[in-house]
Amino acid sequence: MSDPMIPTAAAPAADTNEYRAQRVANMEALRAAGQRPFGRAFHRTGSLADTASAYADDLAVALAGRIVALREMGKSIFGHIQDGTGRFQFYVQRPVIGDESFAAFRKLDIGDHVGFTGTLFTTRTGEKTLRVATWELLSKALLPLPDKWSGLQDQELRYRQRYLDLVANPTVRGVFNMRSRILSHCRRFLEGRGYFEVETPILQPIAGGATATPFETRFNALGQPMYMRIAPELYLKKLLVGGYDKVFELGKDFRNEGLDRSHNPEFTVLEIYEAYGDCSTMMELIQSLVSSCSQEVCGTMALPATATRPAIDLTPPWRVAPYHDLVREHLGADWFDRPLADVRDWARAQGLDIPDTFAHDDVTHECYDKLIEKTLIQPTFVTRLPRKLVPLAKTCEDDPTLVDVYELVVNGRELCPGYTELNDPVDQRARLLEQAGGDESKLDLDFLNALEHGMPPAGGLGIGIDRLVMILTGADSIRDVLLFPQMKNL
Repeated sequence: MSDPMIPTAAAPAADTNEYRAQRVANMEALRAAGQRPFGRAFHRTGSLADTASAYADDLAVALAGRIVALREMGKSIFGHIQDGTGRFQFYVQRPVIGDESFAAFRKLDIGDHVGFTGTLFTTRTGEKTLRVATWELLSKALLPLPDKWSGLQDQELRYRQRYLDLVANPTVRGVFNMRSRILSHCRRFLEGRGYFEVETPILQPIAGGATATPFETRFNALGQPMYMRIAPELYLKKLLVGGYDKVFELGKDFRNEGLDRSHNPEFTVLEIYEAYGDCSTMMELIQSLVSSCSQEVCGTMALPATATRPAIDLTPPWRVAPYHDLVREHLGADWFDRPLADVRDWARAQGLDIPDTFAHDDVTHECYDKLIEKTLIQPTFVTRLPRKLVPLAKTCEDDPTLVDVYELVVNGRELCPGYTELNDPVDQRARLLEQAGGDESKLDLDFLNALEHGMPPAGGLGIGIDRLVMILTGADSIRDVLLFPQMKNL
């Protein structure tokens, strides 16, 4: 097509320009009839949902919305308008509004935004309806909406043109309404427990707080490179040093890595830190937060099965399973006693990519990541992970090779890690330096300096909001819970 702005879902490509030309002609006819094609504010007496709930016969109202259906019947026209809350039927009669106004009204198209005044009545079929007294055009749609019967079916087009997806597929709006309620619940829950919401920099001089490839940019005014944050963790811990006992941040992180059904390079995370807490504190917190959110938003903690996943029960208490116990359960009681060559061969036989450089614990974690985690459908706290996997957590008191952390796995995917945070500045420097391959320039020296001033013992967690929304809505792809997911340019 010559015009990349014309959607292919609304009509066959060859006909689109014809449809648009007809709508432009209708617009000019409406303009000639005294209607402004793109009007100004219209003062409504309420939303369509409010009007329906407060319905009374002969009630005078002013309503506005997008025309989504039209049915002409001689000297009268029935139709429906839609706003962000629902739909409402209208009834236009030629004798009531006059010949000229009725003739102009017939030039309206599905997709146009209109404002009505009139009174309410109930049809013989029992539908609440607006009897129109006056109308005005508020915004002319020059391109047609997707067909009302088939909707917007092309999955990629739905992501690229979410504005049409929201109009054509009513269930989509429900998903994003739920997302909004989930975010609201998280904030209210934490504020009710005495946490303060804070904001930390998204542009950072050093990409810290996690191991990931960052997006790079440049701060021209300072003449230095900058990075989109991969995590807010280090800044939030500085606030613990500064005297905040309970803090959380709900915002965007960015990782310049893979894009698949459960990963998007720009994603929403809720990070929480509590002074004088630990891993168990965070386990109780996230269990209460998620289960109460499910109850409030979904009306239940027992989520039904969908076409792409089994039923999930979020009712506390959740299973707690040490990492090594899960490995023995799935890979054999003697797994950690087997020679390195044997475990490499076994893992390769399962189709895993195991380089010759992998040590025993590397092979183990690859097996956990690719074979074991996906079997954990019901909420499971995987605890006591190997120390080398989590450089920002405190070691277990009974085994310094393990760290006091959990990974919360639901529906076979990690949803939320939680830590007993490392607050020993000497140990922290050594671990970060090891992670950086000995390159001190990669260390956040200000963070280490902050730890030198004394960070209280603390618990912390980070939960992927996009994945939480996927679980609660039953969505199979992260793109289904992002209003505007990242897409490759056409």
